[in-house]
Amino acid sequence: QVQLVESGGGLVQAGGSLRLSCAASGRTLSGYDIGWFRQAPGKERAFVAAISWSSTYYADSVKGRFTISRDNAKNTVYLQMNSLKPEDTAVYYCAVYRGWGNRYGVEEYVYWGQGTQVTVSS
Repeated sequence: QVQLVESGGGLVQAGGSLRLSCAASGRTLSGYDIGWFRQAPGKERAFVAAISWSSTYYADSVKGRFTISRDNAKNTVYLQMNSLKPEDTAVYYCAVYRGWGNRYGVEEYVYWGQGTQVTVSS
């Protein structure tokens, strides 16, 4: 089983940047597709970005601002977030894609981390 721990969240002004990390233990991440999701207060958890061994995927709302990457040697996946907006405020989670079904769907991911809070002030 994989354990995922997110870190790097915090409070930042609009237009600023943060880099989130998703560190794994228990198994190597190199053979898995990993996704980032976020959940704002009162809203459902939503897809942000995902990475496979050869491709990246982004929600329209973050394209051009967020970049997902992975460092297999460190067993970590990153989410670089630039040009942050107040509407990016949420708890951000990483999880492992099961490998079938809609890769943009929450239901297709397992081994969720505990989340890290990102707050963007206007």
